[in-house]
Amino acid sequence: MSTLRVAHTVWDGTLLEGKGTVTFETSEIGHYPVSWPSRAEQANGMTSPEELIAAALSSCFSMALSHGLTDAGTPPTQLATRATTAFRPGSGVTGIHLTVQGQVPGLDEKGFIAAAEEARANCPVRKALAGTRVTLTAILG
Repeated sequence: MSTLRVAHTVWDGTLLEGKGTVTFETSEIGHYPVSWPSRAEQANGMTSPEELIAAALSSCFSMALSHGLTDAGTPPTQLATRATTAFRPGSGVTGIHLTVQGQVPGLDEKGFIAAAEEARANCPVRKALAGTRVTLTAILG
């Protein structure tokens, strides 16, 4: 059975002068303002679709990597993942870069990089973003 997660956005006005609010219905974690200037220029305390994509990918990738490492017999003590989504007005999302730093007792850097590449390829959010180039830097220690 599928789990469902719901968020919604209410947008008022035109693209360039309007603004909206993203609400996380399922988790009830809050309401977050969005606007075109906060997306295409400076954040100014607002979020953007690209930041939300970065949050989704960094958390999904971390879970996938943790699972893969654990299944291989080298469970991590910590994984810190940063996702950076590049957005260009007129072109859209031009790429995402993941940087992960991990503490994994009993695993060498080569094994960590291989596990991270496997997680990058197989994380469900990454698969949903199949049309987007996602690069990776993996650092052990």
